[in-house]
Amino acid sequence: MDVKQSVSEHGEADRPSVPMGPWRFVVWFGTVSLLADFVYEGARSITGPLLASLGASALVVGVVTGAGEAAALGLRLVSGPLADRTRRFWGLAIAGYALTVVSVPLLGVAGVLWAACVLVIAERVGKAVRSPAKDTLLSHATAATGRGRGFAVHEAMDQIGALVGPLLVAGVLALTGNDYAPALGVLAIPGIAVLLLLLWLRARVPDPEAYEREVTAAAPAAPDAREGRDGRLPRAFWTYAGFTAATTTGFATFGVLSYHLVQRHLLSAAWVPVLYAAAMAVDAVAALATGWLYDRHGPRVLVALPVLTTGVVALAFTDTLAVAVVGSLVWGAAMGIQESTLRATVADLVPSGRRATAYGLFAGVVGAASLAGGALTGGLYGYSIPVLITVVVAIQVLAVVLLLVTRMNRR
Repeated sequence: MDVKQSVSEHGEADRPSVPMGPWRFVVWFGTVSLLADFVYEGARSITGPLLASLGASALVVGVVTGAGEAAALGLRLVSGPLADRTRRFWGLAIAGYALTVVSVPLLGVAGVLWAACVLVIAERVGKAVRSPAKDTLLSHATAATGRGRGFAVHEAMDQIGALVGPLLVAGVLALTGNDYAPALGVLAIPGIAVLLLLLWLRARVPDPEAYEREVTAAAPAAPDAREGRDGRLPRAFWTYAGFTAATTTGFATFGVLSYHLVQRHLLSAAWVPVLYAAAMAVDAVAALATGWLYDRHGPRVLVALPVLTTGVVALAFTDTLAVAVVGSLVWGAAMGIQESTLRATVADLVPSGRRATAYGLFAGVVGAASLAGGALTGGLYGYSIPVLITVVVAIQVLAVVLLLVTRMNRR
């Protein structure tokens, strides 16, 4: 960390041997993600009603959307190693984004249930194809900007698209009398912008690894960066994956939180999307704050994640509206750390040659832990909230221990 900071302070990392500064690259890549989130979050906000309008039952909707999420995470176990082996990071990123932005507008004109189901899953496959390559490309530039801050800015821009896309779709549906074709068709415009911007960015910065090479050349490689050259991932990565799995397993989903709010008559269903939007705003702020702290103090700031995870179940499942709302906002803060600083740490633990593989494996760990966490918190919520809190506290204590072991392995 100190090496990267000193390089940045002297301005050397801000003048790479490519015609674009690292911060400009991060912001432009963030703009790509903002536009892409605009497209696919807009579509995902109405996937259930769209499939229902074509004759799908609740079971079909659940199976299709579940299969899509499984594909979005599980297929990264393939796309990550593929990216490392072929070194075609730009090609995989563009192909993945293209699959997503083409699938979404076609959803509006699919007309038959089976075609719509295929397109819903195809959109998620696009995310699986691009994500390890995208995170690797971004990690090179954040070597110069600071891992935490770079990934945090990217996540904050993501959230802008995730907020605006569903609002636009809702507005078009209201104007057209719930006609899905124009509501999804309008998303083709930001989709085209995604592809044009990606092609322009690749032409300007064909080799983003140049940012990281300059930082590495400015000072000797850190011990953790030299590990893994024999083809194996560093030991610290595996203990860090264990920490992530533990803290995610105790993390309640927003679905469970909103279920509690509505079933206990604390909040009407119409207000749930408003609370979700507020949580996403907190997500962006938390990502920026912890990203800045990460660059100054390193992975120790991640101890905040087990604390926040415990705070979610302790606050959100009360029968007092104000306290439950605070718990939901704490959930947003924890999401901000999960989506930014957790990914930044992977880049610091794994050398460049194995980083896409690491991101693919990391996504698999997060996906499995998210499934376990949803089942655990949902099941224990129905049994006993005090037991739920006790179990989550125990899991988060384990997570803190694994974080400490990660720091020792890194040294």
